[in-house]
Amino acid sequence: MCTGKCARCLGLSLIPLSLICIVANALLLVPDGKTTWTNSNLSLQVWLMGGFVGGGLMVLCPGIAAVRAGGKGCCGAGCCGNRCRMLRSVFSSAFGMLGAIYCLSVSGAGLRVGPKCLINNQWDYHFQETQGSYLHNKTLWDLCEAPPHVVPWNVTLFSLLVVASSLETVLCGIQLVNATIGVLCGDCQKKGSAH
Repeated sequence: MCTGKCARCLGLSLIPLSLICIVANALLLVPDGKTTWTNSNLSLQVWLMGGFVGGGLMVLCPGIAAVRAGGKGCCGAGCCGNRCRMLRSVFSSAFGMLGAIYCLSVSGAGLRVGPKCLINNQWDYHFQETQGSYLHNKTLWDLCEAPPHVVPWNVTLFSLLVVASSLETVLCGIQLVNATIGVLCGDCQKKGSAH
């Protein structure tokens, strides 16, 4: 596969993943679908915006750059026509990889620490001492009095962010290598094309 076609394919995969991260992070801000909990009752990992900033915006840019790198370059088609866009895609992919790793770290910490919830009239990270073992013990989930259903809400959305950001990390890494090859070797060209 040509580096341009590969870049386009990778970019078209990164764009929906980044949008999934943005939506998942937005949903984390409204547990149980209600905005009444958004003052100081959300966990730090939600406010760090790993899905919105890291897995979202920081990956959306390399996704768009990769799609653009798959098109005709500023100098036209051919061996060197796409190198400037591929070079931009190299830097964008490195930037996107950092964003995806940030999202993965924040989301993993969110799963390990657990949500901030109300138990016995006290708002705290009540599952922090369990080192993530609360994930396997669903009877603990019912201990949270408010926000309602916050544990399955956080577990589902943070798990989605972990999966999406893991895929983004791999895809950005592949695009980083692909774009580097595209810069060094140029994009493949059809046989018989005149210069």
